[in-house]
Amino acid sequence: MAPKKKKTSTGSAGNKGRGKEILTPTPVEQPDHPEDIFPIVLTSATQELFGCRADEDVTRESPFKLLKKDSIVQDIKTRAAVSDFSPVKQTVLDYPEDEILLVFDREFTYGQRFYLVLTPKAKDGILCPPQPETLEVLENRINNTPEPKRWISLGSEKEIDEECVKETRDKLLYKFSRVRRKFGAPVCFSDRSAADAKGGYLECASYQDSRFSIKQMQRDCGMQAVPGLQSSSAQTQWIVQRNVFTQYKARELSKVEIENILQTESLKNFLNSVTFRLLKALQEEEVMKVFVDDCKALGTESEAGDWSGNVSEGLMLYQAFSNQNYTADRKVSCINWHPTIFGVIAVALTRRKVEQLNESAVSDTGASLIVFYSFSDPSHCQLLLECPDDIFAFEFCPSDPNVIVGGCTNGQVVLWDISAHISHLEGTQSSGKTVSETFELDDKKENKTPVVRYCAVSALESGHKAPITDVKWLPPTFEVTRTGSPVENRNHASVQFVTCSPDCSILFWDVRVKQLSQSASDRKQQTTPYAVPDRFKHLDWTWKPLFRVSLPKINTTGEYAPLKFNFEPYTRESTTDGGTDKADENEADSDIPDFSQLSAHSARTLPALADVNTKLYIGTEDCEIIYTDWKLVKDDSGRMHSSKPLHCCNIHHGMVNTVQRSPFFKDIILTIGGWNFAIWKEGVMDGPIVLSQGFEQVCTVGCWSLSRPAVFFIGKENGSIEVWNLLEKTNEPVHVQAHATNDTISSITPWVASPKQHFLAVSDCLGIVRVFEIPKKLYIPSRNEALSMKKYFEHGEEGLKDFLKKKEQWDKQNAELDKPDAATLESEELTVKEYSDYLTLQESILKGRGLMPAAVTQHH
Repeated sequence: MAPKKKKTSTGSAGNKGRGKEILTPTPVEQPDHPEDIFPIVLTSATQELFGCRADEDVTRESPFKLLKKDSIVQDIKTRAAVSDFSPVKQTVLDYPEDEILLVFDREFTYGQRFYLVLTPKAKDGILCPPQPETLEVLENRINNTPEPKRWISLGSEKEIDEECVKETRDKLLYKFSRVRRKFGAPVCFSDRSAADAKGGYLECASYQDSRFSIKQMQRDCGMQAVPGLQSSSAQTQWIVQRNVFTQYKARELSKVEIENILQTESLKNFLNSVTFRLLKALQEEEVMKVFVDDCKALGTESEAGDWSGNVSEGLMLYQAFSNQNYTADRKVSCINWHPTIFGVIAVALTRRKVEQLNESAVSDTGASLIVFYSFSDPSHCQLLLECPDDIFAFEFCPSDPNVIVGGCTNGQVVLWDISAHISHLEGTQSSGKTVSETFELDDKKENKTPVVRYCAVSALESGHKAPITDVKWLPPTFEVTRTGSPVENRNHASVQFVTCSPDCSILFWDVRVKQLSQSASDRKQQTTPYAVPDRFKHLDWTWKPLFRVSLPKINTTGEYAPLKFNFEPYTRESTTDGGTDKADENEADSDIPDFSQLSAHSARTLPALADVNTKLYIGTEDCEIIYTDWKLVKDDSGRMHSSKPLHCCNIHHGMVNTVQRSPFFKDIILTIGGWNFAIWKEGVMDGPIVLSQGFEQVCTVGCWSLSRPAVFFIGKENGSIEVWNLLEKTNEPVHVQAHATNDTISSITPWVASPKQHFLAVSDCLGIVRVFEIPKKLYIPSRNEALSMKKYFEHGEEGLKDFLKKKEQWDKQNAELDKPDAATLESEELTVKEYSDYLTLQESILKGRGLMPAAVTQHH
């Protein structure tokens, strides 16, 4: 029997201890033992219990002891892991006979004082050893030497013969000679100059000999068949596994059983009883369709005069915008509806990654642009905004829609003024009757799209160090100082905005005139290009941010990289029933602020506003949602710096692409990233109050509905749009617009054209903008929808708190279960101490008798 590698023997108490391992001291390597025996350590108590005391019950002359199997099993059950037989528990239970042989190994042949025989065959071999063979048998074995057998050919010599190299043609003979006078002349080698030969080098190029060609008929190569592997996962974690089955084939009755059932009296009586009722139901269905949903046919709060009864449940394509002159090899990064002009939409185009790799080709289409489209003339661009670099985000000024701010991929901030072209955009809004009258002028205007140059651009060294991914104007109700403190805005116009970038910073900017010297102002006036408005000439190439907000990580070193952000808009409470607001709107429309005449006031003269929320919700490129304060604080040295974020949660599985506040609840925020979305409530730091499951497709963008508090839209990577209604379903969308675009959706922006007409602009990575008309079912709110959603969010917050409380209780219970009691610890310590005393006694006895492992002889 082949010997098995010796296992390290440990005491039973050593197996009981937690985190500790006590090994028998083995200074030298012990001999291997056969597989059918097991060296075992028996304490004095075990020896006395089983009557196998060393040198008393078992000796050198009588080393065998038969132990009852039931006694060993009872000892294992009584003392468990403390039993000396616990290492061979399973072997003892599987032993087929009633008595197991124990051998007293006085010489420590296999490393221990005893060893247990594990098989009946080995037991019989030890108790009844085989008799030695006689001399005659041994002589016969020696004399019977093997003789070689006759070789029989099976065809292998042919393969060997084919693999052998054989000469099939005569060897080539080459003869080299030289001039006789050079015989015996010394040879001198030297470096060759590259100028000695034409071209500077000599090349021995290979060529194909036309005299013969070798055709390869067979090739020996090795190959291995590998089965195809597929990795899949599910969203459900099985805590308790159960055996289940699925019936995938229909159970059919045999022909005999079918005939027996058809001949039964019960079936005939049933058919006779229901025939009249069935015929009556069919007749009623022919007269009037009784299974039509009347509520669905009437629509949702259908308006007077609409009696068609046909209500569309999905998004309907209203218009599509694309111009190959400007959208070729471009993708749409951001879209915005014009705040005041009907049907005008602005689209920012950026280069694709494939085109960015090859920037050597310079053409007219290579310029970075923001394109204006209009419903009245969808086939032509109405206005072009020239950009110093590609724009990832831009926004119209709330106080003056003629002013547009954008963020470039190189980190610069750009301003445009389109006030000189407003009449052109408004002139495109003509009815269907007048389009035919101006048809002749369209051909002339096709190649005459106005191009607007930017008015001001920030200094390159003072802006962001990475692409600007989001831009937001501050509301006209307040402004911030250089330390981020909110103060009253006496200009009553939006003069500041915020930008963010993955360079781990958020910047605040101001568009007003600063305290510049007259020479600098004059010098800037001289460099202003022709036909460019001078409203922002004081900012061009000298523009610097008001202050910077950094985002240090909470528990580790480093900073967060923001992609999207959102803050709570501050609105002043009106004391009248909207009269003051309307007056302010009329005043704002009539008095458009002139930013070149506005100057920044001193922060000391402006009253501070204590009720302004200075918190930001930020989505990062590392799938995190950050909640931080933009106000700067002083450190111990008196320097101003950004404080650490108040909260950080990582619940998304991809870069966060949407952080949007609900237009109906200022404390509800929607975030989208990767394969799920989440809804947060400001002030709740424990996590989102609503968290979706993981989807199959990546969510690329999303937005809230402007008319229904419970509805929001999500764009997917496969070009589909999901419409969610939290009051109807919370686990799946109420409608899926499949194949809304032909590529990944890059931006979604809703717009309310009128109370009876709502639109949704959707763009993709192919440069196409599609405008869908939202059906009534998705934009007319249900009764008390806002109140229902408020209660829904409150229940979500309570559910989150209950879940956290239960989780805390579960953690405490698990910690208590894992913590051992005092009795167990005391028992373990006592067992370890007994085993340590045993090892000490064993070592002293072996040293006294000279039987240390170093002196053990090899026994075969």
